[in-house]
Amino acid sequence: MSNNEPQDVQPFRIYTAASIGQAIRHYRLQAGLTQAQLADQAGLTVSYLSRLENGQETEQLRRIVRILKLLGMRMTVEQADW
Repeated sequence: MSNNEPQDVQPFRIYTAASIGQAIRHYRLQAGLTQAQLADQAGLTVSYLSRLENGQETEQLRRIVRILKLLGMRMTVEQADW
């Protein structure tokens, strides 16, 4: 299995920007979408989505992760049934 294929890892525990990116990439590939397709549907640029998937922190992600850590919490991402 190449690095670009989804792995059967669920749910994703979110501790860092990298783990958010892994979850986004996993579910995007599982949905059969390219970065361009998902970016278009989400109203994002492909370069921004690529940075997210590659775990490059944005200020928004840093703030969210910092708040979760301060509260002693973590976020879990899993496939919804809706």
